[in-house]
Amino acid sequence: MATWILLRGLMRERRHWGIFPAQLAHALPHSTIITPDLPGNGQRHGMDSATNVLEMVEFLRQDLQAQKLKPPYHVLALSLGGMVAVEWASRYPQEVERCMLINTSMRPYNPFYQRLRWQNYPALLRQLLFGSKSSQEALILRLTSLRYAAGNAPLLADWRSFQQQYPVSQRNALRQLLSAARYRAPTSRPAMPVLIMAGAQDRLVDHRCSQQLARAWQADCLIHREAGHDLPLDQGDWVAQSVARWMAR
Repeated sequence: MATWILLRGLMRERRHWGIFPAQLAHALPHSTIITPDLPGNGQRHGMDSATNVLEMVEFLRQDLQAQKLKPPYHVLALSLGGMVAVEWASRYPQEVERCMLINTSMRPYNPFYQRLRWQNYPALLRQLLFGSKSSQEALILRLTSLRYAAGNAPLLADWRSFQQQYPVSQRNALRQLLSAARYRAPTSRPAMPVLIMAGAQDRLVDHRCSQQLARAWQADCLIHREAGHDLPLDQGDWVAQSVARWMAR
């Protein structure tokens, strides 16, 4: 039975996966799917977020070991989670059997103005420094989802309740941003098969980052023309079925 590790991005927790773990389980029966929270997010919101990606990797490895979940793992990761996956797969290739990266970006392959679209800088900084948790979640939904860019009241209510229950502190948000900004990927691709996926309508990160990374690594790349940054939210079935087909090759 394969063990799948699903990793989220900045300021997100396991519940932000929504129904995607169930969609993936349907596409890949007999799999164990784990959705850990990184320090600073979700059930671990009281912990300090790491200030570098390697610390996140080491935390995950210890956490999985404590749960007696033995490698190798299949790792599917979004955004900042993709950086964690790449560092993990590069440092400990015997622990990662396959790696799937969704809408991620990293130095030295992608310039800063593509890694975070410059048009969003003012709104993001304003919300991070002065915005309420409620308005912050509304902005995140608008920037990360094409499907729900105009709003989705029940989904937004869920996200706001997540923040109320397990608030991500401003300090931890900044520490996570620092980790992402500082991260520099290895010059060669990880040793295992790598699939890179992206949404062409990503308003947060230019989807060309994924294409550039795939070319540099000669990795398989799939682009959904009608999806945004949160590809599993916008097109979860497509992601799950695409991964299942790739695994069967």
